[in-house]
Amino acid sequence: MNKIVFVILIMLSSLLWKEGGGEVFAQNSDVKILSGIYADSSSSRDKVAKIFSGSVAPISIINPAAMLIIGLIKKDSVLIHNGIKTTGSLVLNTIVSTGLKYAVNRPRPYAEYPLLFHAKEKTGKYSFPSAHTSFAFANATSLSLAYPKWYVIAPSYLWACGAAYSRMYLGVHYPSDVIAGALIGTACSFLSFKLEKWLFTKKHRR
Repeated sequence: MNKIVFVILIMLSSLLWKEGGGEVFAQNSDVKILSGIYADSSSSRDKVAKIFSGSVAPISIINPAAMLIIGLIKKDSVLIHNGIKTTGSLVLNTIVSTGLKYAVNRPRPYAEYPLLFHAKEKTGKYSFPSAHTSFAFANATSLSLAYPKWYVIAPSYLWACGAAYSRMYLGVHYPSDVIAGALIGTACSFLSFKLEKWLFTKKHRR
């Protein structure tokens, strides 16, 4: 599972690296990549992108809530613990992503380059990191850690990547915002699962 996540993040990160080199692209290259994604536009694709983007918030609520509610009804301790760990990853992700947004204060692409981009949906003021992406990857990683089966991992990360791409397609995030969001969401999930395991093990040792 860890190898799959690593490969996905490397593929996303490759967007910001020069071919055959190890230097991170400058801001103008970030804008160039975004311009190519944003320019590929149509009404039908806009609708699909908005569906992916709009699905992040409800799934972030439904996913852990369903685990906890069903776990409590069935008295399934494993499902309850998975719900707790998923909730923890999303809470931690909220703190980190929100804190970075206000610490970095990076303007949205359409605010910084109004002649190149316009927002295809309403957004907040700051761009870095992409909170939609971080929540999508926090959900995908939590599900994959809880249920490490290919039929859970594959659709979870396909959806997360679709949500990440939609944020660029809609003109509201740079590629670097999206990559940072993916890394943050994934890291928060791993940390939450590791922390819960450590606390649970420590409790049983007593």
